[in-house]
Amino acid sequence: MGFHRRRPRGAGTRRLPVPRRPDRQDPLSAYRPIESYAPIGDGRTVALIGRDGQIDWLPLPGLAARPIFSRLLDPETGGCLELRPVEDFESTRRYLEGTNVLETTFRTPSGAVRVTDAMVSGIAGRLPWAQLSRRIEGDSGQVAMRWTVQPGTSWGTASPWVEHTDGHQVMRCADVTLALVGTGHGPADPIHDAPGGPVLHGGFTTREGSRHGLALVATEAEPVHLPDPDLIGDGIDRTVANWQDWSQVFHYDGPWAKEVQRSALALKLLIYSPTGAIAAAATSSLPESPAGGKNWDYRFAWVRDLAYTARALTRFGLREETHAALSWMLRTIRDAGPKMHVMYTLDGGPVPQPRQFDVPGWRGIGPVVHGNPAQDQLQLGAYGDLFAICRTYVDAGNLVDLKTGRLLAKVADTVADLWRRPDSGIWELPELRHYTCSKMSCWKALEDAVALAESSAIPGNSERWQTERDRIRAWIEKHCWSTELGSYVAYAGGSDLDASVLLHAPTGFDRGERMSATIDAVTEALGADGLLYRYSGMQQEEKTFVACAFWRAQALACVGRHQEAVDQIDRLVAASNDVGIYAEMIDPDDGSAWGNTPQALSHLGLINAVLTIAELVPDEILGNR
Repeated sequence: MGFHRRRPRGAGTRRLPVPRRPDRQDPLSAYRPIESYAPIGDGRTVALIGRDGQIDWLPLPGLAARPIFSRLLDPETGGCLELRPVEDFESTRRYLEGTNVLETTFRTPSGAVRVTDAMVSGIAGRLPWAQLSRRIEGDSGQVAMRWTVQPGTSWGTASPWVEHTDGHQVMRCADVTLALVGTGHGPADPIHDAPGGPVLHGGFTTREGSRHGLALVATEAEPVHLPDPDLIGDGIDRTVANWQDWSQVFHYDGPWAKEVQRSALALKLLIYSPTGAIAAAATSSLPESPAGGKNWDYRFAWVRDLAYTARALTRFGLREETHAALSWMLRTIRDAGPKMHVMYTLDGGPVPQPRQFDVPGWRGIGPVVHGNPAQDQLQLGAYGDLFAICRTYVDAGNLVDLKTGRLLAKVADTVADLWRRPDSGIWELPELRHYTCSKMSCWKALEDAVALAESSAIPGNSERWQTERDRIRAWIEKHCWSTELGSYVAYAGGSDLDASVLLHAPTGFDRGERMSATIDAVTEALGADGLLYRYSGMQQEEKTFVACAFWRAQALACVGRHQEAVDQIDRLVAASNDVGIYAEMIDPDDGSAWGNTPQALSHLGLINAVLTIAELVPDEILGNR
C-alpha cells in the first residue's frame, strides 16, 4: 500500500490523462486546503471535516465506495454536509483526548458554540449501519446556526432524490439510503431544484447551556434504522468512551507521546474492521502536484503498509488489530491464488484498473479515479513485507498455523528463485530495473525466513534460504554501491538516488558507514528543509514525501547519529496540520499538504521512527520530550 510506490501507486512518473473542460470556471475559493481537514471514522468509513464545520468527503456506507459526499473533488455536484454560524466567525478545534471525536468551537460577535462530531459506535462495537452524529452546545450568548445535507451524484454515476416516508425525509442515491434525525434542529422544506441536487436544510439558535443534535444514518441495499433523536448525545459520549478505552491499551509513554498517540489513532481510522484490512489512505485522487496526472486511489490494502502497521501496533501491544490484519492478509493471499499481489481491496478481492470520472478534482486538478493500476506489477519488496509481518507476530510470542507455515516456506522458495529479476520497485515504476530497495527487501525476506525456520515456526530448507540471502547481500554490495557518489544508488549500475534505501537501516541490512554516507548523499540530493523527495527527478514533478523524512530520522538513529535524529523528529512533528494529521506530501515552500489524507505511511513513519529513537537514543539527548 504505500508509498509511491504509492505515489503513482503503480504508475511511477507515468501520468494519467487530465480531463480538460475549457468552459469550467471553478474558483479556487471553492476548495479548502487539504491540511484544513480533520478525519473521523467508525472502522468502516472516514469523514473529513473542515475548519468551518463542512464535511466535504464521506463515502457511505464503506470507505471504498464512490463517495456520496465529495465536494472535496467536485464543488458543484459532489455533495456535502454543512453546519456553521450564520454570522462571521472564528473557529478552533481539537480531538477529545484519546479519541477520534472532533470538537470545533465557533466564536461570533454574538456568542460561542461548540460542535462535537463523531462517527458513532454501538454498545457492542461498530454499528451495522453508518451514523454520523453532531452535537451542538451553546457556550455563551446567542448564535444563529444553519445546516444543510446535500447528497452528491457519486462522481456523476447516480442521481439523488428525496422522498417522505412515514413523516421522515429520506434521501436515496442508487442503492444507498440516507436519513436525517435531530433535536431542535429546525428542519425546513427540502430544496429540490438546487444545481447539485436536492438539499435538506434548517436552522436554529443556540443559547448558553443549550443542546441540539443532528444524526445522519446510511445503509446500502438494506433497511434503515432511525436512531432516537434524544439519544444522539448518548451515542457520542459512548463513542468517546470507546475510543478512550482503546487508547488505554497503548504501552508507550516515551518521547513525543502525544504525537505518537495521535498517529496511532489516525492509523486506527484506516483499519477496515469488517475484515481487518488496512487502507493506505482515506481518499482518492488528491493530486501530488499542480500539474495533475498523479492522482491515485489509495482506498485499498497494500501488503507493505500492512506490514509497517502490524509492526507499529505490535510495539504498542495492540494484539487484536495485529492478529486481524495478519489473518486477513494470509487468507487473502491463499484465496487469490499462487501469485501474491501488491494490493487487494479491503474485502480481499482484486483491485480494479482505474476508471476516470468527469468531475474536476481538487482545485480543478484531475483526473478523479477509482481503482489503481499497480495491481499486477512485480514488486519484490512485497515478499519482504509479508515475512516482516509474520516474524513480528512470532517474535511477539504468537504461533503460526500449519497452512501459514507451508505458505511462508513456499514464498521463501519463490524469493530465492525470483530475486535476480528486475521489478517495478517500491515506487511502482513502469521501468523494470534491479532496484536496490527491492533487492534489500529480498535479503530481509530470506533473513526472516531463516529465523522463522530455525525457531521451528515454519518448515522448509533454511540452508538454501541462507545461501541465497548471502548471495543477495554480495550482489548488492557489488552492483548497488557507488564509490563515486559514496552512496547506495536507486538501482544497479545507475547514478540516481532513492530515499527508500534508508528503510534498510532499521531492517539491519546496513547500520554502518555506507548507510551513514547514503543518508548524507540522499539528504544533499533529495532534501528540502528537513523534508525529502522520493527519488532523483521528483523535485520537478511532485512535492516532498512525508514518510521519507521520517525514514531519514529512523536511519539516523540506527547509524548512531542520535542528535540529528532527534532534531529531525522535532522538525517533522511541527509539520502536521493543527490537529496532528499528515497527508501524503508537503510543499517545502509553504508547508501545504498534497496527496491523499490521512496517509498511513506518513503516520507509520512517525510512529516507527519515534519508537526506534526511543530504543536507541540516550535519555540525555532526548531530554524532556
